[in-house]
Amino acid sequence: MSLLGLKRGTVTLIPHQQMWESAAAETIAHLRKFFPDADIAHVGSTSIPHIAAKPIIDIAVGVDDLSAVKEMAPMLETHGLLFRGEVEAGQLLFVIGDLEADTRSHHIHFVKRQGREWQNYICFRDYLTAHPARAKDYERLKIRLAEQYSADRASYTAGKADLIQEILAESALET
Repeated sequence: MSLLGLKRGTVTLIPHQQMWESAAAETIAHLRKFFPDADIAHVGSTSIPHIAAKPIIDIAVGVDDLSAVKEMAPMLETHGLLFRGEVEAGQLLFVIGDLEADTRSHHIHFVKRQGREWQNYICFRDYLTAHPARAKDYERLKIRLAEQYSADRASYTAGKADLIQEILAESALET
């Protein structure tokens, strides 16, 4: 199992890797060349210490104008960011990976600056980092779902939705 990258649509978890932080920092530096004024953060399970994760780096990019990002898609593709569309309302997804091998190493989520999606990414990461026992609850669910849905990423993701909403509600109580 590679420490970074996973075949599209599959689910495999590996223990937290220190190199994920440096990989995220490199990607953020690359993105800053195109979006110098954006809010950019490493999010998702690879940003939460001590829990297993899919070896795919998630980066959230908060911008003022999503339509401007969409217009930049052809140029960004020449720099390794493949546009996947608006896979969730109010969120544009780009991926980095080996397209011939159908693997993805990074998911780049463009969202409205300081919007709900941005806040959810940051609050979820920060809450689980500050509450290791809750992070382990999330990890246990992810492991169970990964065993059940190793070839069905959509079902794996759907299976996490209720706990993610519960954790976001808990995090809101602390702010």
